[in-house]
Amino acid sequence: MNNLRRLDLNLLVTLDVLLSEHNVTRAAERLNFSQPSISVHLAKLRDIFGDPLLLPGPRGMRPTARAEELREPLRLALEALSAAVSPAAAFDPAQAQNTWRVAATDYAESTILLPAMAGLRSAAPGTRLAVLELAPPHIVRQAEQGIIDLAFHTSEDAPQGMRHRRLFKEHYVLAGRTGHPRLKRKPTLKQFCELEHVIVSPDGGGFSGATDKALAQAGMTRRVALSVPHFLFVISALASTDLVAMLPERLVRDNPALRVVPPPVDIPGYEMAMLWHERSHRDPAHQWLREHIARSVST
Repeated sequence: MNNLRRLDLNLLVTLDVLLSEHNVTRAAERLNFSQPSISVHLAKLRDIFGDPLLLPGPRGMRPTARAEELREPLRLALEALSAAVSPAAAFDPAQAQNTWRVAATDYAESTILLPAMAGLRSAAPGTRLAVLELAPPHIVRQAEQGIIDLAFHTSEDAPQGMRHRRLFKEHYVLAGRTGHPRLKRKPTLKQFCELEHVIVSPDGGGFSGATDKALAQAGMTRRVALSVPHFLFVISALASTDLVAMLPERLVRDNPALRVVPPPVDIPGYEMAMLWHERSHRDPAHQWLREHIARSVST
């Protein structure tokens, strides 16, 4: 440790070149130093290592046994240090072998990850994607520890201390099965309340949400017949029953099994955002992935 504190990186570079050239003059030329400077470096190195390191020989300088022991570890150490301080290499998706880990709800899986998948497989066929269940209280810790690379969450509820990028703004529509007899046109508020509704309750078991708060302000209530924790079950339930649901528009867009109409009650929408930690902000691979996802959901 004492020797390490006395070392100057330039001394190690000089030693590496001397062990390659076995000649002070040639080493000085390679390093663009004067010959006396190289000699001074060599004297300091001899003092630090307690060994002559290089001795005069018939054809230049001959390394000592200690110098020979240093040759390979020194070369590897300098190469590793050079790689560490070099600018990050450009990311080549076609050659990449990354495994990306993202946190998402089933809604984000359908509206963000699914649209990005075809292009991701085409552009970066050697990569892998792991989707973890979104746990909002743990997003920051998971990102800090490298457990996740990205998370998808509403902008309003995004935790502090994370980088974020707005992806799109979402709004709610009223959806039911194709051919639903009471969704041939936009229902009145009274008709809307008479329909049997499905509600998504992420915490499980809830029968009231933003729609019910808006209705309460108008002195009305609706009939909520089914409460589920995930959006995708709602899609199947709507397609096979006469239940209806207030759902994010992107989730039901272009689904031939569903009929979508404007709701008679105004429910505030929300913004979806992509979140990541500062630790990966400048990483070329992460930058490429973030740009790819943003482009995939830009419409």
